[in-house]
Amino acid sequence: MQYLPVCLKLRNTPVLLVGAGSIATRKARLLLRAGSDLTVVAPEITDELKQLLASHGGTWQPQVYRETDLHGRYLVIAATPDAAINAQVSAQAQSLNIPVNVVDAPELCTFIFPSIVDRDPLIVAISSSGTSPVLARQLRHRLDAMLPAAYGRLAEYAGGLRSRVKRAIPEEGPRRLFWERMLGGAVGEQVLAGREARANELLDEMLEDTEGLSCGEVYLVGAGPGDPDLMTFKAARLLQSADVVLYDRLVARPILEMARRDADRIYVGKRRDDHAVPQGEINQLLVDLALEGKRVVRLKGGDPFVFGRGGEEIELLARHRIPFQVVPGITAGNAAACYAGIPLTHRDHAQSVRFVTGHLKDGSTNLDWSTFQSESETLVFYMGLIGLPVICKQLQVHGRRADTPVALVERATLSEQRVITGTLATMADIVTREQPKAPTLIIVGNVVSLHEQLSWFGEH
Repeated sequence: MQYLPVCLKLRNTPVLLVGAGSIATRKARLLLRAGSDLTVVAPEITDELKQLLASHGGTWQPQVYRETDLHGRYLVIAATPDAAINAQVSAQAQSLNIPVNVVDAPELCTFIFPSIVDRDPLIVAISSSGTSPVLARQLRHRLDAMLPAAYGRLAEYAGGLRSRVKRAIPEEGPRRLFWERMLGGAVGEQVLAGREARANELLDEMLEDTEGLSCGEVYLVGAGPGDPDLMTFKAARLLQSADVVLYDRLVARPILEMARRDADRIYVGKRRDDHAVPQGEINQLLVDLALEGKRVVRLKGGDPFVFGRGGEEIELLARHRIPFQVVPGITAGNAAACYAGIPLTHRDHAQSVRFVTGHLKDGSTNLDWSTFQSESETLVFYMGLIGLPVICKQLQVHGRRADTPVALVERATLSEQRVITGTLATMADIVTREQPKAPTLIIVGNVVSLHEQLSWFGEH
């Protein structure tokens, strides 16, 4: 992160703007809206800027820039067409430890202006760290369309309640939960609709009944196969509301970074024969944290209910009557097949698909191989890389043709995804040569023959 986003309070603060063209006028408009005590230094000035200064009490000094103009300033912006003057302003401001921005010259800036979505007092800022202002503006336009104008009214309404809510709910955890339920529920909807009287009635009812806030809640969230863009909106929203996040090794780092910055993160990942935290302890930890009043996200790669042991975790939660939600995620079988250009079903090749775990609870591959012999069925093996030689051998022993196509999808949906293809007869030797690493998914069936024709992700 090259820049730390902050919000500056500029009301009645002395700010210097060097330059008075169209770009400088846009900067002046923002600075004056923020209530700054703005001084513009320039030999000439636009009519619009002159009117802005007159209406907001700013000052124009009709002269060329001098170093003494910096004295007593809190913030400096250089927006002249002369690169030498802009560089001079930057160097002199930095020598005095005054934050300085030079328009269209990131290398001369100690701060930059973000693109802003203004729902005062709610402000959303988007920055590309100076690398692509056009991209930041495009994102601003999208957010501008997504956020109703009434969000400013909702932010102002919430601001007026802070002292009252703090007195009614002294503990931070329950209070945060109250705010989320209030802003995202009926009270918030009434404020957005302009019906504050009704909102106040509902608010009074919520504050009279805060007992339910003492117990936390657990969210079993499917993080999907790795690409953050494949998470659901609900998964992202709950992740950002969590007090504690329990995550495993299959959760990509960018997804974990979507959690609230002050949330506790607890690694409970497991590898084959190496369980950092035994499953029973994970189950109990979810209960203990919820009983402390925490909102807990159990973040799982793929889908919680597809070889994710989510069922075991919610059994204990239900036994202790702890509220929970399960948020499905895109399971690795679907995602790996899609990103590898392998349709799991196809009218000409496969009319069914079966998801199979590559090893059982005791680490074996003790499967009923005789049921896997239909040529019109695709088999998808999870966690089967170690047992792949056994899988290939047993499928052939029980009737599958030796030339049945097989694909291994390594690190599915990520930039380093790799697809390795072969057959039941050749794949074990190919794996020995190529040395793929977990997580790797195995797809067996005639649909794999479509990979070269339909693949689109990465290089093959």
